[in-house]
Amino acid sequence: MKKIIIVISAILLFLTMAEFAQAQPVEKKAQIFFNEACADCGVWVQSVLPEVFARHGYVVEFKDYINRRENRKELSQLNSQWNVPFALQSHIEIFVGDNLLIGGHVPVPIIDYLLENPDQYERLLVYQDKMHGEETAYEVWDFAGEIKMYPIDEPITTYLAERDNEDLTVSERSFWDLLFLITGAAFLDGLNPCAFAVLLFFIGFLFALKKTRAKIWQMGIVYVAAIYLAYLLIGLGIAQAIIISGSPHLFAKIGAYLVIGLGIIQLLGLIFPYFPIRLRIPMFTKSTLEHWLHRATLPAAFVGGFLVGLCTFPCSGGIYVAIIGLISTQGSVGTGIAWMLWYDLFFILPLLILLALAANKKSAAKLQQWERSSAVRLKLIGALLMLVVGIVILVFFT
Repeated sequence: MKKIIIVISAILLFLTMAEFAQAQPVEKKAQIFFNEACADCGVWVQSVLPEVFARHGYVVEFKDYINRRENRKELSQLNSQWNVPFALQSHIEIFVGDNLLIGGHVPVPIIDYLLENPDQYERLLVYQDKMHGEETAYEVWDFAGEIKMYPIDEPITTYLAERDNEDLTVSERSFWDLLFLITGAAFLDGLNPCAFAVLLFFIGFLFALKKTRAKIWQMGIVYVAAIYLAYLLIGLGIAQAIIISGSPHLFAKIGAYLVIGLGIIQLLGLIFPYFPIRLRIPMFTKSTLEHWLHRATLPAAFVGGFLVGLCTFPCSGGIYVAIIGLISTQGSVGTGIAWMLWYDLFFILPLLILLALAANKKSAAKLQQWERSSAVRLKLIGALLMLVVGIVILVFFT
């Protein structure tokens, strides 16, 4: 009986302590990175800001990044972790928890509202880098959409309301519409006559060397996988550039116009045989490709495929840029990478289908003949579809 009473007492004591710990207010902190040598910033940093944060229950930590190298390093790391574009990095940066970054001399009413209403945003950057008396506007970014600029006396609630309306529009946009667009655009991007020609040439060369079907399958898969990897790395690089710029919608529009431009160039090349611009693998890379593919080994197939992935990107890369810009507006980094993996899978699907159809010597020869006779038709279809994709992205998704 005594043991039971001891156990019950221990449980009650534990629950009481846990409840007490939960009841304790969590200390709210703000880190202010500033240049102590800046006389114009002195009153703002040492007098105005501490008073603003104190009335909202924040403990302020001052970090001079000029005289203390460790603070400069920490500021650089924080800007990198938060993916803050260089254009939005201020001479004063205030990191408030994990969801608010204030840059420069943002009006006090805006700071007050954001500190008082942290549930109104997930992560936000507010930027106004000019000294007091010179300011005319401030900028806001939610680390996903476009950077918005407002008159200096415009309340932050204007941005929050506009952002909520944009989020509602995005959420109402059907997942299936997005899936259809990305899948269709990826498959279209993969219908590249140049990549087809190189793959069929490689398969025909392997048959001439009397390689077995199993070996041809192995090398073909390695070749296509290398193209997948090349396109994925290109996509990740583009996505990083878009994140740093902070303007995914702008990149989506640029990519859409680029797609339309490439489609027009393709049409002009078909209508005018001597048109100077051609969408094709650069001539100076052909000897390098042949050098690797003639080796007929798995590593050589990988290198050859990777080079093809890099060299065919300029031909239809506008589609990829537009889609990645569109993906970057849809949500988290993880969601964007998932969409990119999906896009690249359907980008290589036409090559996998071609590899399956060309798995024997007779069909490979027929497909090579078909590719040569249908090259113009494929380019025409590709040009028209590029125009359609570009227009659809501009009208319905940007």
